[in-house]
Amino acid sequence: MPAASTVASTTVVAASPSLPVADSRMAPGGPGYRRMSLALFLAGVATFALLYSTQALLPLISGDFAVTASDASWTVSAATGALALFVLPMSALSERFGRRTVMTASLAVAVTVGLLVPFAPSLGALIALRAVQGAALAGLPASATAYLAEEVRPKALITAIGLFVAGNSVGGMSGRVITGWVAQEWGWRVAVAVIGVVAVGCAVAFRLLLPAPKHFRTGSLRPRVLARAVRTHLANPLLRRLYAIGALFMTVFGAVYTVIGYRLTEAPFGLPQGIVGSVFLVYLVGTVSASTAGKLVARLGRRGALYLAGGTTTTGLLLSLSDALALVLLGLVLITAGFFAGHAVASSAVSHTAKEGRAQASALYQSAYYVGSSAGSTLGAVAFHAGGWSGTVALGLLAVLGVVGITVMGSRAARSLRVA
Repeated sequence: MPAASTVASTTVVAASPSLPVADSRMAPGGPGYRRMSLALFLAGVATFALLYSTQALLPLISGDFAVTASDASWTVSAATGALALFVLPMSALSERFGRRTVMTASLAVAVTVGLLVPFAPSLGALIALRAVQGAALAGLPASATAYLAEEVRPKALITAIGLFVAGNSVGGMSGRVITGWVAQEWGWRVAVAVIGVVAVGCAVAFRLLLPAPKHFRTGSLRPRVLARAVRTHLANPLLRRLYAIGALFMTVFGAVYTVIGYRLTEAPFGLPQGIVGSVFLVYLVGTVSASTAGKLVARLGRRGALYLAGGTTTTGLLLSLSDALALVLLGLVLITAGFFAGHAVASSAVSHTAKEGRAQASALYQSAYYVGSSAGSTLGAVAFHAGGWSGTVALGLLAVLGVVGITVMGSRAARSLRVA
């Protein structure tokens, strides 16, 4: 009799519509949130440190293999291009096998290849290894944002994604600073080997720290299901605009940071490799701007935050035209702050907008983002070869103009919906 009474009582409680259902997803200050944040921060560090490990070393790679800046830039473009190509298939794997599993496997392969990169016998071999590394890293970005969208409460999502993006900025900064100083003493091969070892440590810590997912639901690997999800996302005008904004912001960033090493080692600056690597400390600004993106959106709205990010980036590009080193550095600070803020706002908006197939929605954003990176790296080097730093800046300004134009289109579309 007591057992039956208990069952009946439990049934009534479960069926009662008046009782609120507790949200078991993670939130700041709650169980697992700090471990999750640190784990994905370290994953972001490893991803960007590996992905851009050769960027600050391009002048040395050019000299070692006797090739031009455009040729050497393919060690960056191959990695980012392969990531862009494989991020959608990897997101599909994460729907079937789980976000944490795919992220762990991706990091394991990427760090293994990272330990082989220093032994590349030729530029062609180096580019091939970097392409494999980029393809492996494709499992991180889309899976990470999908994991956050599933495991973190909506109000904390922008902040959580901002912390992951902040990890990207720390990885990009530390990778370039470390490689700059190490390469100055022992050459670029030892420098990328050191980055590989650092990434191994980050990968191990990531796997130990990341909480097991509680809200993941297994999806389908069938091509028709994937194609339907992709068509649905691409049919959404807001998502299309966000994808384009991510690509254009990254075109600016990829162009500037691929070429800046050449500019600073040449006249009128003539800086040594170690000092050039230290210039990437400005990435710390990106860490701050990305992690505060949530507050920026709360105050200005998404489109207001994007306008501010675009204006900041434009100001930085114009300042970087100066021959005064202090103004060039200030320009890099503003470019970095604008880029990371814009990226955090756009990527979090994708996760918020997509109600189903979040991994595919995030993957499409990441694909567009890294297509922009690959295009920026290659076109930035071509523009620098053709017109010097002014050519690279002109390319960046065109991309920012595109961001502003797309954001204006979004504002008009939102206004017309309100009127209707």
